[in-house]
Amino acid sequence: MAETSNLGAQMDIDEAAIDEGLYSRQLYVLGHEAMKRMAASNVLIVGLHGLGVEIAKNIVLAGVKSVTIYDPEPVAIQDLSTQFFLRPEDVGAPRAAATLPRLAELNTYVPVRNLGGNAGDEITVDLIKGFQVVVLCGASYEKQLEINDWTHQNGVHFIAAETRGLFGSVFNDFGAKFACVDPTGEQPLTGMIVSVEKDKEGLVTCLDETRHGLEDGDFVTFTEVQGMTELNGCEPRKVTVKGPYTFTIGDTTRLSDYKAGGIFTQVKMPKIIDFKPLRESLQAPEFFITDFAKFDRPPTLHAGFQALSEFRLQHHRLPRPRNAEDAAALVALAKKLDAEVDEKILTELAYQASGDLSPIVAVIGGFVAQEVLKACSAKFHPMVQHMYFDSLESLPAALPTEEDCQPVGSRYDAQITVFGKTFQEKIANHRQFLVGSGAIGCEMLKNWSMIGLASGPNGIIHVTDLDTIEKSNLNRQFLFRAKDLGKFKAEVAAVAVADMNPDLHGKILAKQEPVGPTTEGIYDAAFFEGIDGVTNALDNVKARLYMDQRCVFYRKPLLESGTLGTKGNAQVVIPDLTESYASSQDPPEKETPSCTIKNFPNAINHTIEWSRTQFDNLFVKPAQAVNAYLSEPNYLESTLKYSGQQKEQIDQIVSYLVTNKPLTFEECIVWARLQFERDYNNDIRQLLFSLPKDATTSTGQPFWSGPKRAPDPLTFNANDPTHLAYIIAGANLHAFNYGLRGETDPTIFRKIADTVIVPEFTPRSGVKIQISDNDPVPQSGSGDVDPDDLTNRLPSPSSLAGYRLNPVEFEKDDDSNHHIDFITAASNLRALNYGINIADRHTTKQIAGKIIPAIATTTSLVTGLVCLELYKIIDGKKKLEDYKNGFVNLALPFFGFSEPIAAAKQKYGTTEWTLWDRFEFKNDPTLKEIVDWFRNEHKLDITMVSQGVSMLWSSFIGKKKSEERLPMKFSHLVEHVSKKPIPPHVKHLVVEVMVSDEDGEDVEVPFIVVRI
Repeated sequence: MAETSNLGAQMDIDEAAIDEGLYSRQLYVLGHEAMKRMAASNVLIVGLHGLGVEIAKNIVLAGVKSVTIYDPEPVAIQDLSTQFFLRPEDVGAPRAAATLPRLAELNTYVPVRNLGGNAGDEITVDLIKGFQVVVLCGASYEKQLEINDWTHQNGVHFIAAETRGLFGSVFNDFGAKFACVDPTGEQPLTGMIVSVEKDKEGLVTCLDETRHGLEDGDFVTFTEVQGMTELNGCEPRKVTVKGPYTFTIGDTTRLSDYKAGGIFTQVKMPKIIDFKPLRESLQAPEFFITDFAKFDRPPTLHAGFQALSEFRLQHHRLPRPRNAEDAAALVALAKKLDAEVDEKILTELAYQASGDLSPIVAVIGGFVAQEVLKACSAKFHPMVQHMYFDSLESLPAALPTEEDCQPVGSRYDAQITVFGKTFQEKIANHRQFLVGSGAIGCEMLKNWSMIGLASGPNGIIHVTDLDTIEKSNLNRQFLFRAKDLGKFKAEVAAVAVADMNPDLHGKILAKQEPVGPTTEGIYDAAFFEGIDGVTNALDNVKARLYMDQRCVFYRKPLLESGTLGTKGNAQVVIPDLTESYASSQDPPEKETPSCTIKNFPNAINHTIEWSRTQFDNLFVKPAQAVNAYLSEPNYLESTLKYSGQQKEQIDQIVSYLVTNKPLTFEECIVWARLQFERDYNNDIRQLLFSLPKDATTSTGQPFWSGPKRAPDPLTFNANDPTHLAYIIAGANLHAFNYGLRGETDPTIFRKIADTVIVPEFTPRSGVKIQISDNDPVPQSGSGDVDPDDLTNRLPSPSSLAGYRLNPVEFEKDDDSNHHIDFITAASNLRALNYGINIADRHTTKQIAGKIIPAIATTTSLVTGLVCLELYKIIDGKKKLEDYKNGFVNLALPFFGFSEPIAAAKQKYGTTEWTLWDRFEFKNDPTLKEIVDWFRNEHKLDITMVSQGVSMLWSSFIGKKKSEERLPMKFSHLVEHVSKKPIPPHVKHLVVEVMVSDEDGEDVEVPFIVVRI
């Protein structure tokens, strides 16, 4: 057997085989190397109930070599509680065969096969040969041991998982010496250094702008070190951290003396993990904790799940729902294994054992699928070795009786087993608003359709999304197929889930109107009155904050979630109980100073940001300015009068409309060649003329040192692929502005670019360079040319009636439009100017397009956590400790749960209040009535009243205005001050007031709602 159980040797796969359009967002999570290893892995999944299909779905979407399924048992009606790829007409058919067609259409790159078999046949060792990963779902421990004995001996990765009601369990065995190549998945740390001491414990000091972020035991290597050059590209050296800006790297006494400069880069070292086989691990288990508040629960469930398997062996069935006799028998079996078990927990396990819940399946299925990908790719740290999960808090406060939990022959039987028929009715008549129908939205609708949300006479689901379906969505938004490209997400998703559960026909209302101030006439008071809660499935903070504010106003519970690669979170917002989403926010992202981008880049993201701006300055803004000049009367007077860059803007319009207006595509190539000269040669020569390489600062230090890298001009070479790529993309985009037909044959570009006569450039004296963001921005000399002279060179708009340019609209996901090609080439040329390592197109696309890395596994798991909280909202739980906010990172793996933070309490007089409180005034009162009410009821004086952006009244506006405004009806006052009519759909106004108490001290009070 090979030394490690990883499949590194026989993986020689063509890089081009990875479809970057489809796998784009996932590649940013896993990387090309890991995906190439996945593409050589054949996975077998045994057991196709809800859990098996959830795991299979996520792995097929992720893209392995093949997925094979095994489950010859006949479909039963209760399978439809969680198995979203089965339909009522499949009842009686073999489970794997019925599932296969729907699973296979998820991803054309992944063949899905059925191992066949006859009902009653269990999986055997003979059938599992030839697979790299074997997953057993809901198998007995006897079967798990038989299969695992063989897989451990033969270097095959093994996972066993099962879900029982609100409980789940997972076991991993990836072999005796599993090499994990990247335990965290985080980007390697890198930073600039300013000194390395020659010492037994060579101390490295970093530039004091940023902390190094390293930990003891990390490894680093170096580049660009001057003097102590032996460090450049050295074997990774182990780090001991001494402070936020210092660390030691071991003996440096034999190295040359350090002079200057240098960059450290963290090196990810493989970690060898020793897995024990199940036989050994059952006796001495290593637990992975999913909830630190339930620290003592894993040993109980470890015994409980084994006892459950034994019970099944003895009785040929699972314990009956909420049956005390069966529960007592299970507890007795567990006590033989571990006398210390918690009987209450195991009684619940027995009660729920024959139940199956979609949200638990989503959590365990998302988790296991990521473990399968870890086994295939060696990327991220596997779970070691036993995981037990439960969400007993999701049970209703009034527990169901045994009678209430008996099956009724419906598709919801596996859920009724856990919650009872009474609670199932509550679920069916619940009314939800889903905001967003992307990755999380698709998973959410799938869970909702499985649990039967809104399937009753009073139930309804509203779903809105203004987006249409793109190719990169198909990798994780599993309700969409290639045939749906270009259609509205909300509509396709609504049809797909009604197909999964026909009870939802006519129960899902799809909308395209986004939520926001402009659509408050659609999502109005009546709309919010007709729903019980809101679930966000959004991809931006602005919309999240807006929905949060609406939920606070209408006092509706909000379920909030998000993912970033392998990280995910779920948050619950409950009226009167918790803080809202807006109460705590992440710190703002650190911005790069503009002078760094403009003149002193030192990292590839600086040059990408510069080239993204350059893209706008060349292909978007000039064309927009020309169109504005041609279509807006008095454009020059009105717009340019107020902008300090009058000359540049007129210059630009003259250039794009007159002097440099191309008539042929050849002229576009000439334009691109001259633009290359300007950006990568002339401007760099000018910078070095103003700040020569030997320039010094006022203190005599070399100016070009530390983060400031001295650039070198580039000389154009048509045979250099990056130079040519710039010309090809630039010329095609310029041609697009003018509606000229483009060209991609490199020989044409080489031929023309080489014949361009480039004007001689002489650097100018006295050019000011902005060195720090605090310096004034240098104004280009606009005094020497009279703008009127330029204006006279412009043709009158009437002479070009109907003529327009086409501004480019940046679109990152279309590989044929030259957008990312231009930004990549432009960024890499600038990187070559400054001696920065260049980035490939894929990396550039992520940074320039601000793409959020995403993978189906995290989405699935986070949505499961959200739905476990939804059960609690439907039950109407009123205690803070009943709810849980969750945070996961599947790469580590890590689960963290906490109680939501309580809404902060404030006080006026003796009255306590929170963000959920407000004062309400009905029947459009006058301002005076409101002022008097505060004085009489609360002894508070109003000092200022505002609504939206209008200040309606304050104690210092003067007697005349005050006498005029106080008696006005409130709606009239708002119209009078804002000089705008109130839209007809507005039935209330939100008003802020400043008040003071009898001592003249300012007091915080809730907002006011005035009904008009």
